[in-house]
Amino acid sequence: MNTSLYTISAPIFVQFLTSMSGVLEKTAAHAEAKKIDPAFLMNMRLYPDMFPLVRQVRAVTDHAVGGVGRLAGVELPNFPGNETTFAELQARIAQAIAFIKTVKPEQVNGKEDADIVLKFPSGERQFKGHAYLVGFALPNFYFHMSTAYGILRHCGVEIGKRDFIGTPVTL
Repeated sequence: MNTSLYTISAPIFVQFLTSMSGVLEKTAAHAEAKKIDPAFLMNMRLYPDMFPLVRQVRAVTDHAVGGVGRLAGVELPNFPGNETTFAELQARIAQAIAFIKTVKPEQVNGKEDADIVLKFPSGERQFKGHAYLVGFALPNFYFHMSTAYGILRHCGVEIGKRDFIGTPVTL
């Protein structure tokens, strides 16, 4: 298999989004078994100035969808951003996976030098396609995945590295 922008983005994002979905299933079961209010877990954070779990999962989906969608030059789905339950986060993850699966390799491959512009309250950041994917989208995706996992392990959810990594997928 040749390495391309598509092969290092879409299948990876789907693999880890699927694993995040599984982690959230285990988290919901953990909350029920231990009689923990799910809202407590949803709002848990590693440190007071960090995002809570719910926001970490939102960021995971945003970076996955943005990573593939911006390279493909397609309109990104609009997530409500008001999820408060595990079921709502699961729906968001499912929507992200469904979107990524609509993007075809030919829409992403060859976009190494495409201009990608992100607008932030502090200003714009400009990237070329390859630099955007490997230097921004993927690192942010993994950061928020790892942080969500860390929050849940800290809360006693019985998950391990296999849960985090999941199973490789081919799209």
